[in-house]
Amino acid sequence: MPEVNEGAGGRRTTAVPAAKPKATSRVRMSAAQRREQLIAIGRQLFAERGFDATSIEEVAARAKVSKPVVYEHFGGKEGLYAVVVDREVRALLDRITTALTGGHPRELLEQAAMALLGYIEEETSGFRVLVRESPLISPTGNFSSVMNDVAHQVEHILGAEFKSRGYDPKLAELYSQALVGMVALTGTWWLEVRKPRKETVAAHLVNLAWNGLSHLEAKPTLITARRR
Repeated sequence: MPEVNEGAGGRRTTAVPAAKPKATSRVRMSAAQRREQLIAIGRQLFAERGFDATSIEEVAARAKVSKPVVYEHFGGKEGLYAVVVDREVRALLDRITTALTGGHPRELLEQAAMALLGYIEEETSGFRVLVRESPLISPTGNFSSVMNDVAHQVEHILGAEFKSRGYDPKLAELYSQALVGMVALTGTWWLEVRKPRKETVAAHLVNLAWNGLSHLEAKPTLITARRR
């Protein structure tokens, strides 16, 4: 009921009670939405700190939920980490596989290099998760496994080229591992420095790789071995 007060000059004034603040309705996430939120938070934390330094407590705190909610979705930190890594492995492999549209072998090298550098540039957190090794993940679920899959694709390309040029096609696997390893290691370096721009990095990688492949010796030997 409004309160009546005696004001100055004997006038009566009515005080209107202050309106109660409206309670803010909290939007409840669906189970699928909550899961995606937890995966995104886990991805960021694993990228920043690695597996060992990340805790379920912090994941829950950032998501503003209780720890049991995280356990309900993933069973624990290991389960969350496995989901994050699996997604990144598939995302990177899909990106590289899609980029390999064919054409001249040199173009394929350019496509692979640009795909990897593009992933590093656009999905930095995901790449950081992949390059942080964890004993919990098998060799088939990390950055090395992605690079091995790419190397197998390059191996088929090199094998056909080697055969047409009279080189031993059995060595295609060795050369594919060397090429992909060079690009991958350069990518982890570029992750931190970000200079020069990715197109320039890719051009120099391909320059080294392609010009090296163009002048292969059929039966190379070590210089030190020749001196003996």
